[in-house]
This record gives sequence, C-alpha cells and structure tokens, in this order.
Amino acid sequence: MANGDKVTDNERPLAVLIDADNANPNIVDGLLAEVAKFGIASVKRIYGDWTTPNLGGWKSVLLEHSIQPIQQFRYTTGKNATDSAMIIDAMDLLYTGPFKGFCIVSSDSDFTRLASRLREAGKVVYGFGEMKTPKPFVAACDRFIYTEVFTLQQTESEEAATTTALSRQPAKTLRSDAKLLLLLRTGIDSASDDSGWAHLGPVGSYIAKASPDFDPRNYGYQKLSELIEAIGLFELQRDGKVLSVRDARKGSKK
Repeated sequence: MANGDKVTDNERPLAVLIDADNANPNIVDGLLAEVAKFGIASVKRIYGDWTTPNLGGWKSVLLEHSIQPIQQFRYTTGKNATDSAMIIDAMDLLYTGPFKGFCIVSSDSDFTRLASRLREAGKVVYGFGEMKTPKPFVAACDRFIYTEVFTLQQTESEEAATTTALSRQPAKTLRSDAKLLLLLRTGIDSASDDSGWAHLGPVGSYIAKASPDFDPRNYGYQKLSELIEAIGLFELQRDGKVLSVRDARKGSKK
C-alpha cells in the first residue's frame, strides 16, 4: 500500500484469538468468513492444552486454515491456564502489533476485562461465543456475534444448499419480543426525517452500537431488512439502492 493511502475497514489488520476450551471447531469456516467482513486476520492463534484428547477435533481445522496452536499446560486440575495465556498475548499484540482490532473467540466471562482494556486503547473488539456467554462479556465488546449462526446443516435439496441451524421466528413471536421492537423503533426514530422514514444503514449502525449482540441471524433471518419485513409492523421502501424503513404507526396517522 502506497504511503498516504487510507486503510479501509475491510483491510484493517485484526488479531484473532481463540479459546479452544470454549469454542467448537465446526464454527471455524463461518467464523473466519465473518472476520473477513471486518478486516484481515493477520494473526490467527488458538490456545489450549494440546496434550489432552478433548482438543483432537481441532487438528485438521488448524492445518486447513493456518491457525497457530499455542500450547498451554494445565498446571492445576480444574484451573484453566488458557485464559491467562490469551490475555498476555493480547496485551503483547496491543503494544507491539499494528492491529486495529481484536477478535476474541470464547464464551468465558473471564475475558470481559480484556475486552474493556482493548477498547480503552482505541481498538475495536469483536466477540464470538455461544448464546450462553455471560452478558458482561457481551457488553464489553463493540460487536458480539453468537456462534450458533455459524452452525450449518445440510438441506435435502438437489444442490445440497445450506441454511442456518437457527429457525426463522414467526411474526407472532417477533411481535411479542418487546425488547426487539423497542430497539428497532428507537433505531428508526434516531435516524428518521419529519415523515418518519429512515435509511436502513444508519438504523443498523445505531442498533449495533446500542446492542452489541444484535444480529438478525439470531432470529433466523440473514438481513436486517428481512427481519423487519417479517415482523409486519414496519413499512419498507426502496429508492434505487437505498432502502428506507418507517414505523407503520407513523403512516397511519396521515
């Protein structure tokens, strides 16, 4: 890259740190594809005691995706030394590497303070973990993606297409989710004009900041627009490539 060229978001270097004890090798394809949306995985490390048989499923995955395994022996039974090794490495990379962001892959709340510290240093923190992940760790990240959305299952179609394991929630269920509706309506209000219409892009940006773990895939929908349309309480309109949304109650007040 020439001097003076700006680094775009999808080109910024990221450090991907995986807690092998709290992650499943089946998520790696989806995980790295998601990381690629945020930047370049310049460092990919995974931590665990590789002398134990329970981590055997990771071996082929590490070779295929060029993920560097970091050996961390368990000094005491029942204690997880992996956390300390990841935290130490993260701080080393913070001060010695050119990284713009960190991807912490774990469902362990022990990484809450690490995420907060990295953000205090001006780095973007992406968390990846299961839906059982404690809320303090989720809230400490700029974005948190639940790894269940990466669990793919084969359909029986002729092309053997894949769909997410999370089933689509019907309109009735979505409408009964008061937290979801409040989040969407607040996001629309924050970006709307006098007529109540808001461009979907700014709405999505607001929602990501207000709720780090929000993801339409958590509800079985690939896109925010698909989720909003499924709820049936909002209006959508397209002008060229720009999609706008409005609370249907605004239109009924005409």
